[in-house]
Amino acid sequence: MWQGLTHEEILARYGDEYRAWKRGEPVRRGGGELESEVADRAAPVVLEHAEKLPEEGTLVVVSHGGTIRTTIGRLLGLAPHSWESLGGLSNCCWSVLGEGARGWRLLEHNAGTLPEPVLGDDD
Repeated sequence: MWQGLTHEEILARYGDEYRAWKRGEPVRRGGGELESEVADRAAPVVLEHAEKLPEEGTLVVVSHGGTIRTTIGRLLGLAPHSWESLGGLSNCCWSVLGEGARGWRLLEHNAGTLPEPVLGDDD
């Protein structure tokens, strides 16, 4: 029910629900999935594909920012109420996770520049 609404419209129509979500309470925003349900669905898919990577392989996961944030939170072992602290992803930005001695590590978040310029065939 929130889809297509502006921030102001959501606050006007669903203010209590919105404020509860911002406090970190589990809320079905606009009738959708709980953030923990999104992570329950997405994190196993990422892990399944990560396990199939060759040594030094890279897995690219493309999704909505909220799905990426909850999946990162789950992979890092963070409590669901703290996933919001990761912040969102701006359009066309990414996060990088790597393997650490005790599991996944967040190496970059909301990154938007490449280490080297990408040259295309545009004039």
